[in-house]
Amino acid sequence: MKQFHLIALVTVLLVSACGTALQTAEERRAEEHKTAQLVQGKLNSRSYRIDINYMIPLRGRAQAVNSYSIRIDGETLHSHLPYFGVSRQSAYGGGNAFSFEEKILDYSDTVTAPGRRTIKATVKTDEDIFVYTLNIFENGQADITVHCRNRDDISYRGMLRTEND
Repeated sequence: MKQFHLIALVTVLLVSACGTALQTAEERRAEEHKTAQLVQGKLNSRSYRIDINYMIPLRGRAQAVNSYSIRIDGETLHSHLPYFGVSRQSAYGGGNAFSFEEKILDYSDTVTAPGRRTIKATVKTDEDIFVYTLNIFENGQADITVHCRNRDDISYRGMLRTEND
């Protein structure tokens, strides 16, 4: 009789644990869907910020970084990024490199794969012409490559901010 009660108790615990796991998976899917909707809304409004957490130069070692970001605000690109690489031509003293606020000359936004959008933004500063290619995934992760004429290309990884600034 005691074995029957023990088996019944273990069965009840297993069934309730499985129910909790299913609920957690459903909650996780709901959270992922909510995040995807927030990301899509930010990208559609052309008002978003990507916080950079990793830098991958063309030459040299990739490294974690913090306190850097890019922001698209309508027709303006706000760039505050670190740069390591070879500069073939720069202003005396190094110039501003990747820290500027400029009007976007060309902007394209395409869905390149399920759950991924590719955005290209071109800006011109006093020093160079920059083409930012942003691959943004529905979970908010972003891979960014910056191409310019006078410096080596560089890539970054970051996360699109879904909360209000």
